Amino acid sequence: MKGFWVKKILGCIVFGALAIIALGFAVMSLWNHILVVVLGVKAITYCQALGIFVLGKLLFGGFGGFGKRGCCGDNSCKIGGMKEKWQNMTPEERENFKNDWRNRCKTWRSGGE
Repeated sequence: MKGFWVKKILGCIVFGALAIIALGFAVMSLWNHILVVVLGVKAITYCQALGIFVLGKLLFGGFGGFGKRGCCGDNSCKIGGMKEKWQNMTPEERENFKNDWRNRCKTWRSGGE
């Protein structure tokens, strides 16, 4: 059983390394074959391509993980999920929810004090 997990972890590491290498070459190739010709920008190196890829992911896509769920952690943030949750709350639960978020926002506005 232990050997299975070792192989699985090593496989993930190898696959991750190969994916990073492939993505870097893909970004570099696309940049150098399209943008250089169309926009007249300079060609980039592999390391610069990796930097552009990481910057793009940080700015526009984030680095989601496997099994990523909605912002609430339980898939309740899907369309209509929060509305349905709200409708199923008792008036007391709704008031507790509102007060909890008021306290959170108060803490956030005051700088975490």
